[in-house]
Amino acid sequence: METIQESAQSLKQAWENLKESEPQLRIRDAAAKLGVTEAQLLATGIGANVIRLTDNFTDQLEEFPKLGRVMSLTRSEGCVLEHKGPFQKIEMMQAGPHKIATVIGPIEQRVFFAGWKFGFAVTTETPRGTMKSLQYFDKAGEAVMKVYLQEKSNPEVYEELVQKNTAEVQSGQLELEAFPTPEYISKEELDLAAFTQDWENMKDTHDFFGMLRKYKLNRLDAVKWIDDKWAYEVDRLSARKIVETAAETKLPIMIFAGNKGNIQIHQGKIQTVRQMGDWLNVLDPDFNMHLNENVVDKAYAVHKNTEDGLVSAVELFDKEGEMVAQFFGLRKPGLPQKAEWKTLVDSL
Repeated sequence: METIQESAQSLKQAWENLKESEPQLRIRDAAAKLGVTEAQLLATGIGANVIRLTDNFTDQLEEFPKLGRVMSLTRSEGCVLEHKGPFQKIEMMQAGPHKIATVIGPIEQRVFFAGWKFGFAVTTETPRGTMKSLQYFDKAGEAVMKVYLQEKSNPEVYEELVQKNTAEVQSGQLELEAFPTPEYISKEELDLAAFTQDWENMKDTHDFFGMLRKYKLNRLDAVKWIDDKWAYEVDRLSARKIVETAAETKLPIMIFAGNKGNIQIHQGKIQTVRQMGDWLNVLDPDFNMHLNENVVDKAYAVHKNTEDGLVSAVELFDKEGEMVAQFFGLRKPGLPQKAEWKTLVDSL
């Protein structure tokens, strides 16, 4: 039987072969082709260009502001958000046994540490020079956040952070575990009248998460089953019209995309929209969005009551019913959403 070392070696060799035949292939896609997770594939570089980090992730994140200007990347299955700037302000909060963090500034995030399990410092040689990054993965081996140094980053802080947080055992063996499958109720079991009343009585968009938990609903079922007054299906490719209109009219918007460990948020105007095959892209100097429209299975316009009036969103879902991305009109707390945003959502 193949030993652990031989198994890692053969995986590494398979990846090398794949890179030779498909040099443009991204590590996430390579992992899918080889039937492993991205974390497992990355771990084959330990001892060469990859250093395994300790799991004191909250301490590491709190050091990020000292890195200066970086590029932070977060993705769902079908949408990648990339922001350049500093991790300006980080607020840690205790939520049950685990911590969550709110990142405020040019890089906006909501970080959920409960599922975080693996961290790596990665050095990659590219045609544009050496690229250094910090990459974090959940217990299932899926990427939750990647942070890349830029020209104006502080490399000394990066080296110090890596040195301080290098794991004692530099093993490529990863103990992966699947997330438990949540149990949701069927439409027949749902008390639709009570659910509708709770929806109508929302005071804040964040009340929605509590409602889903209370009724044991997944998000897609909730928007499917609620009355059309509150949510209805729109064209699967509605994101095109949203970003094109926002760019043309300089309408500030919010884009949310992420995974079980991190949600990254764009807030503000967008400028350059480019369609490249199945990919809808926003390519601005400090912000990029790459939306794989192939992954988008359904889109819904969703309206919620708040103390500031109605808040409208467009939510994209994949074939598994998972959230791909959400679009909102940018608004400040205490102020109603812009009429132009509501008009755009209604036009879908």
